[in-house]
Amino acid sequence: MTVDDRRRRLTRLLSGAGAVWGLTLLAAPGRVVDALCPELPRSRRWAVPLLGARLVVQHGAVLAVPAARTVRVGSGVDLLHAASMVPLARSAPYRRAAVISGAVAAGYAVLAPAVAPRPERRQGSGRR
Repeated sequence: MTVDDRRRRLTRLLSGAGAVWGLTLLAAPGRVVDALCPELPRSRRWAVPLLGARLVVQHGAVLAVPAARTVRVGSGVDLLHAASMVPLARSAPYRRAAVISGAVAAGYAVLAPAVAPRPERRQGSGRR
């Protein structure tokens, strides 16, 4: 098994975990919120299945195409999501949900590119 094969396998494993988390948020948002952050206002819980759907699509794309570019795009989306959680983490009713969601997104954004297959270098392009 080559290093690239190992990286592709790790990328798929990480994305599989992300897809399972997304499916969980999509299928049982109330149970997840009640277990992890019950103080989240009921009027804002509609966002949980939307986040789950986004995660399923994002990680499904990486599972289908575990290439460096796909991982970078997903990582960028997760960085944006993590950044969007920062202001919410300052508000008591949203704090725990924002910290959990932002930390998971930031973790993926850092870890996924670290284990992803390396981009292929073009030969003969004349660029350096």
